[in-house]
Order: sequence, then C-alpha cells, then structure tokens
Amino acid sequence: MNNATAIKENPSAGVDPRAGKYLTFFLASEEYGVEILKVQEIIGRMPITPVPLTSKYFLGVINLRGKIHPIMDLKIKFGMGQSEMTDETCIIVIKTSSLMMGVLVDKVSEVVNVASGEIEDTPSFGGDVNPEYLLGVGKTGGRVRLLLDIEKVITSSDIIHMKKAAGGGNEETGSESKGAATEMKNGADIKEGKNA
Repeated sequence: MNNATAIKENPSAGVDPRAGKYLTFFLASEEYGVEILKVQEIIGRMPITPVPLTSKYFLGVINLRGKIHPIMDLKIKFGMGQSEMTDETCIIVIKTSSLMMGVLVDKVSEVVNVASGEIEDTPSFGGDVNPEYLLGVGKTGGRVRLLLDIEKVITSSDIIHMKKAAGGGNEETGSESKGAATEMKNGADIKEGKNA
C-alpha cells in the first residue's frame, strides 16, 4: 500500500507525508524535485577529479572546504545522456541517510511547497519500468514535477563505490594543480573556466 492509498483509506492519518518543500531542478527539459530537508547546499561548477573503474554516471569527487564528496550525473543515471556544461549547470549537495554527495543538474529552478492535494501517485509505466525512485508527481503552478526519492535513486552498490571514492579520493590532479582550464571526464572535454 502506498502513501496516498493509506491516507485515502484512513482519513485520520492526516497529511500526505510526501507533502512539503522541494528544491526543483531541470535535467534537459524535465523538471524534478528533491525534498529540501535533504539538500545541504547548491554550488556552481567546480573541478571534478575522476575516479577510475566506477560507473559512467559517477563523475568523480570534489574537494568542498576540505571534505571529499562524490558527484553523480543524474542525466546519465536516468539514461538521458551526459550533462552538457553551461553557465547554469550546478551541483546540489545532498545528505542521504548514508552519505553526503553531490548531484550534477542542468539548472536549479526554485523551492516550491507541494501540498497533499497537489501530489499524484506515480503512474504505471508497464512491466519494464520500475518507478520506485519516484515519490510521486507534483502538480503546482500549472507545472508537472517528478518528485524523487533520492534514497532510492542511489543504490546500495552506488553507495559502496561512492564511499570508497570519497574516502580515498585525490583532492588535486596534476592538471588542476597546474591550473588547466580543461578536465577530462568520462571521455568528454568539459570547460571549467568559470564557476556558475
């Protein structure tokens, strides 16, 4: 039984636990939301040190104020291709129950308050698609936003790889220490001349 069904069957259950504030962001033309309480901060682009032998969507690690954080490209994770770096590209630093990590997104939109009545259950996409990483679909301000359960987006094997990378990540590569403007990540040249 999902959250919305439980509330419909038991009105005394109160407000839908999915209701609340969400930070919304774009991946390509699609808008997503993540619970604001999971968001630690939003930072502009910064050099990402690649870690060998990791999944394609795991870009590497960053050194943020002396702490090493793994970075995931959500577009690659969702099968949407690699993120293109623009002035709006940024990293959302998220705290899950097991680690602090960054997710690369095309651009941050806004913080929205999604009320119980504005959340629909995730529709069925057929047997080939597992939508368990979605909390539901938010309908606010005439827009549709896919509300992510970030704890389920990141699998247990992702967590193991990211913890290993963050624990043993090299904070500076030779090209970064020489001030190079271009960094090689997963086979793509990405310009890092500006912090967005």
